[in-house]
Amino acid sequence: MVKLRYSLISSSMFLHLLFLVLLLVVQIRPLQAAATGSIVEFLPGFEGPLPFHLQTGYVGVGKEEEKQLFYYFIKSESEPEKDPLILWLTGGPGCSSFNGVVYEIGPLYYKQKEYNGSLPTLGLTPNSWTKVANIIFLEQPVNTGFSYATTPEAINVIDVDACKHVYEFLLKWLVDHPEFSSNSFYLGGDSYSGIILPRVVQLISDGIEAGNKPLINLKGYLLGNPLTFPEEKNFVMPFLLGMGIVPNDLYQSLVQNCKGEYREDFAPTNAQCTQDLEIVDELLWYINDQHVLDPLCGSETESPRPFPSAFRGRKRRSLEENSISPNCYGSLVDRHELSNKWANDPRVQKALHVRKGTVDHWARCRQKGIKKTYTFTFMDSISYHVNHSSKGYRSLIYSGDHDMGVPFQSTEAWIKSLNYSIVDNWRQWTVNGQVAGYTRSYSNKMTFATVKGSRTRGS
Repeated sequence: MVKLRYSLISSSMFLHLLFLVLLLVVQIRPLQAAATGSIVEFLPGFEGPLPFHLQTGYVGVGKEEEKQLFYYFIKSESEPEKDPLILWLTGGPGCSSFNGVVYEIGPLYYKQKEYNGSLPTLGLTPNSWTKVANIIFLEQPVNTGFSYATTPEAINVIDVDACKHVYEFLLKWLVDHPEFSSNSFYLGGDSYSGIILPRVVQLISDGIEAGNKPLINLKGYLLGNPLTFPEEKNFVMPFLLGMGIVPNDLYQSLVQNCKGEYREDFAPTNAQCTQDLEIVDELLWYINDQHVLDPLCGSETESPRPFPSAFRGRKRRSLEENSISPNCYGSLVDRHELSNKWANDPRVQKALHVRKGTVDHWARCRQKGIKKTYTFTFMDSISYHVNHSSKGYRSLIYSGDHDMGVPFQSTEAWIKSLNYSIVDNWRQWTVNGQVAGYTRSYSNKMTFATVKGSRTRGS
């Protein structure tokens, strides 16, 4: 049994501890250079000066730097000159990396109180990953968060180009921040990042072999509930059975009549399969697919899923119908609304050094906009994991065990397909003597872990 101890029990802390398992102790040669970008010392809604180093800025990518990508950079609160550097890509596509700062792994959170029209207030998260790592939170692709295009055509992007833009951003950012070029480097992300992040790792790896400068000290990557392959939805049914949402008799009928195919693009060959899937749709009508125990509330629809939630293509009930439910007060969706109020305040945008007039309205996730401007050309990243493992890069894949959108069963399945030898078999990992999840380590430096009671993100 892996025994991990910390002072507080929370899902974000669970992920923090998992991340510590991934990191190696490395010797770093510090470099001396002046950092560029704009330093943020005060934030509206936070009392007093920020107790950590926050920098914001833009990096232009594309042939004419027509895509201006916004970022938040937070230095490690321990030893920034020696601690790892992480580039964090929030899922989506089209979801702001500010999610990572306040809802996932960053040092801030919104203080929960009933919204009264005033500016939401911020507090400090005790278990931020920035305690032990330098983290760049990148707003990508273009038209995400405060990132913007300088021409009407530049707003359009293809997924393969979006990966290249992330790599281009990183190279340019390191040119401006040479003091971090020798730090151990990791990529991290969740949800849809499971598709593009492994491809970005491949670009970095290829660049290292080609001798591209600055040389990146790539060590590995980590992914939470990552979308990985198109058959992901076929594993939702066993998840629903285990959660008690689908009864055993219906599950057995589905297995018999649908032959294990439940994806939206699958055309049933018999009427009984169609009927069974329609029953499942009804059962999921009021279920939050990102955490089946969370209430179904307003703006959760702003979180796009490249693989649809409904099995037969019927549009799921609008969450806005339940946005005023008293059960939503204090929920993650309720806190999401606070970020919309906060980030659109002119005082906040001035403090963050956002270029005036570049973004009409900040949105936590731009579902509708991204559907019009983002083109999907690949939806399978398994082969990249094979390549990365063969080159000795470390990887941590973790799953919140209550996420229906990317169930832990599907992640287990694609990892098993890699045929890696098991180094440490399925076992508990604990916090203060309590089981916090389960983990298994493989050869080729891959670790899989579940996080008890958690959802897609570490919030």
